[in-house]
Amino acid sequence: MTALQHGLFIAPYHDVTESPTIGLRRDLEIVEHVEKLGFAEAWFGEHHSTGWETIDSPELMIAAAAERTSRIRLGTGVVSMPYHNPLMVANRILQLDHMTMGRVIFGMGPGLLPTDAEMIGVDIKSLRSKLEEVAQIIVPLLSGEEVTHETSWYKLDKARTHLRPYTLPHPEIAVASAITPSGGMLAGKYGFGMLCVAATETAGFDVLDENWKIAQQMAEEYGTRMDPAKLRLVVPMHIAATREQARKDVEQGLARWVEYFDRVAPKGMRGMSGAGDPAELLVNAGRAVIGTPEDAITMIERLQAKQGAFGVILFQSHNWAEWEETKKSYELYARFVMPHFAGTNRNRQASYAALESNIDRLESERTKGAEAAFKAWEDKTGRKA
Repeated sequence: MTALQHGLFIAPYHDVTESPTIGLRRDLEIVEHVEKLGFAEAWFGEHHSTGWETIDSPELMIAAAAERTSRIRLGTGVVSMPYHNPLMVANRILQLDHMTMGRVIFGMGPGLLPTDAEMIGVDIKSLRSKLEEVAQIIVPLLSGEEVTHETSWYKLDKARTHLRPYTLPHPEIAVASAITPSGGMLAGKYGFGMLCVAATETAGFDVLDENWKIAQQMAEEYGTRMDPAKLRLVVPMHIAATREQARKDVEQGLARWVEYFDRVAPKGMRGMSGAGDPAELLVNAGRAVIGTPEDAITMIERLQAKQGAFGVILFQSHNWAEWEETKKSYELYARFVMPHFAGTNRNRQASYAALESNIDRLESERTKGAEAAFKAWEDKTGRKA
């Protein structure tokens, strides 16, 4: 059985009215916070436009986060490979592999924001095919092998990375998967992990299990193996003591986020802005958790029922709430949701149940023992205790 791990997915989302400096510092601080709470992973995105998603280099964030932490694994979620020469990316990842002493995970994708591609003259329609071209040579590059390979947009001539990997045979690789089958096909063909960034979006949820089947079929065809422990699902959540409190916490920030998301998301994911209470829309559609730890448990069990076994739930960092409420949300998740799926309290709960069912009988025996002790004293001394 695949043991469920828990992580953080930081796109990030920072309102364009707020200080980007504070936002970036808080992205690092929140990784420190969740490591202390027992989270296993944190992922940083790459974006270059739209104003909200302010991390241009996930590698820089990983380098900074690595010096603040000691255990949590750190992933690129994801590097937009059509914007880079693959040798340069491989060099940076292997440097991080050494700097983190094996804690880096290399996530790659075609690039989400069309405005990114347009600014640098990359044909938006070509992004997925360019990612496929990179996938052919990324494993030998990250393994420290020499690569000669030419495409329409890059040429490698006996190229090798400056460093060989710290993690053998190479750092873990994951590929972004949203709605189309391209991510699953790529993962299966090369044996990569999958990062399902739209797992709770209606269209993404509908194809979760189908894309995994596609990945498995491709793996069988190409002689690779899909490991469910390396399947990661991203879920937007905000948790509070009550549903009412959770909705109150996110009231302003969520409305602003919905305005942004409706502009940047693919067509099938839009339609929230101006359509009513965004929290109610998201929750009723099963697209997010805005509620209690029990609601988070229900969401994850729903995903398990649809997908089957998978390795990691990634709590999407969205900054809908104020800073203290945001940190409290992660704490409540760690206190109540993580132990539920780990079975951490199974023995404690069994012990408490045994106490409930046996206390009357045991108390009777304890009373008899006390009475016997008093009688023994009286028999020996002739005095009542």
